[in-house]
Amino acid sequence: MKTEPQHSLSRRKALKGMAAFATIQIVPRHVIGKGKKPPSEQLTRGIIGCGGISGSGAHVGQKGPLLALCDVDQQHLAKRAADGKKRGHNDIKLYRDFRELCARDDLDIIHICTPPHWHALMAIEAAKQGKDVWCEKPMSRTIGEGIAMVKAMKKYDTIFRINTWFRFKDGFYGMGTPVAPIRKAVMHKLLGDGPLTLTVGKNQGFNWKFGWSGKINQPEEKVPAHFDYNFWLGPAPVKPYTRHRTHGSFRGYWDYDGGGLGDMGQHYLDPVQYILGKDEESPVEVFIDADPQHHDAVGSWRRIEYKYADGTKIILDGKGDDKAPYIQGSEGSISRGFKSDVKGFAQKLKSLKDPEPQVTDFHQAVRERKRFALDEKKAFRSASIVNLGTIAHRSNKSFKYDPKTFTIDEPEANKLIHQSMRGPWKV
Repeated sequence: MKTEPQHSLSRRKALKGMAAFATIQIVPRHVIGKGKKPPSEQLTRGIIGCGGISGSGAHVGQKGPLLALCDVDQQHLAKRAADGKKRGHNDIKLYRDFRELCARDDLDIIHICTPPHWHALMAIEAAKQGKDVWCEKPMSRTIGEGIAMVKAMKKYDTIFRINTWFRFKDGFYGMGTPVAPIRKAVMHKLLGDGPLTLTVGKNQGFNWKFGWSGKINQPEEKVPAHFDYNFWLGPAPVKPYTRHRTHGSFRGYWDYDGGGLGDMGQHYLDPVQYILGKDEESPVEVFIDADPQHHDAVGSWRRIEYKYADGTKIILDGKGDDKAPYIQGSEGSISRGFKSDVKGFAQKLKSLKDPEPQVTDFHQAVRERKRFALDEKKAFRSASIVNLGTIAHRSNKSFKYDPKTFTIDEPEANKLIHQSMRGPWKV
């Protein structure tokens, strides 16, 4: 029987003890283990994937000492290391293999900033090694990988966050407001008691970025000496190297992501599921309007519709010609700019109870062993909306989906729920 690493066990005991005795401000180092900082001090971090998304305030600029970086591109690694040093992180060790970084005994949090085809493998490895996980979107490339991630986070008692934030802060794209007031209006049924229809597209303030499309018939190029292309591919099938397949344009290929939907989908759709109160549900029907897709390169789509068991609908408008309000109910609507045709909307909203507060500080969640506002369960649901849309797009099939058995009634589409990985990688 495989056992959890001892350092992981001791660390978790210390953190749980800290959570249980919240009034105690300091936990001695020896309680946690040699070289470990107590949870009362800054949490230590490592980053896997040193491309553009890892920089700035998204990851490198977050609080806590940055001790380790990992990438299969030596130029990216060197650039991010220099960035870290400029920010005062002077003890950074560099890695090519993410498993070596995960095995370090002095890291609390691991940021995963790689293409999505790596997210599940890296998050599960980090969890096995006793680390908490801060993962880029989309959570997983497939529903099957998302299932494995949820199971692993539970098994290893991991605190997880997906890196999208519109659920709990900032202005929400074209709405001119944070998400909470929109949730408040829906929660108190100001738009009506029946099913709602929510439309996400250009006229509602959302840009699907179809520039993230793949290219076909590209001539094979020489792999740069500083780049380990085979390791970058990892679990993905071997394909001839071209620059456009990797780094900033990888989203245009089915092997690694799902185009504009993969890029922006979880940013847009996690708040949607929160607004609609669908954190514990998934759609049961998916409709696609798109041209047949290339087997390798992602193209565009015109419309994707999702339907829930209660009749609630989410419409993704890819053409930008849907003039519908953002949310439509039987008693009124909310449009771009947080405008409503409900009489006395602002006054009614002001008088109602706010949504329940959420833990929105990831470091607090780690210290106190509390679920983050965007934990793996919520992230799995919103990633599933993205993944279902990607499946419909890739297969060009509309279908019914069973969220209990994770199965689709169209055989071709159903094959995309669980996709095999190139050995020796598996979840």
